[in-house]
Amino acid sequence: MKIRTAATCLSLLFFASLAFAQDKPASPAAAPDKTARPSPPAKASCSLGDGATITVDYSSPRAKGRKIFGGLVPYGEVWRLGANEATTLVVSSDVTVGGSKVPAGSYTIFAVPNADKWTLVISKKTGEWGTKYAGPDSDLARVDMKASTLPAPMENFTITFDKTGSGCTMRAEWEKTRASVDITK
Repeated sequence: MKIRTAATCLSLLFFASLAFAQDKPASPAAAPDKTARPSPPAKASCSLGDGATITVDYSSPRAKGRKIFGGLVPYGEVWRLGANEATTLVVSSDVTVGGSKVPAGSYTIFAVPNADKWTLVISKKTGEWGTKYAGPDSDLARVDMKASTLPAPMENFTITFDKTGSGCTMRAEWEKTRASVDITK
């Protein structure tokens, strides 16, 4: 009888400890793995010389057979330029983006896509979730981007930089569309 009671108590303690372990909150050090997301994090950067850099942190969604621009991403509306958290632009020195002066610092960038041209929105507000555009009052600048058709469809949304003689050209590409803007020091 004592053995049965002891075994029952041990079993209850074992199952209670399992339940406690499942309810225990994760430690702050155990951050979620963002690379396992359907739209994983990505980064693009370009050197402007003399230690000056441009860096864009974004998440890269997939097309998955969907119509993207003019469909999933409506024309004429502010779009978060990626997925998940807001896309950030960090410039280590004062630059000119598409003709507008941008002081060194961190910004959130959005875009307004259209079939023939895009507008890059550089927002002074940072730290928001990607879909939370604060509105025109938070804009540092709005600059025109050139829109063109890609030679082949692109499954993953991608931001890249091409080095140019006087700076860098930022390219955003997805589905059949490329939008680009020049950035100089």
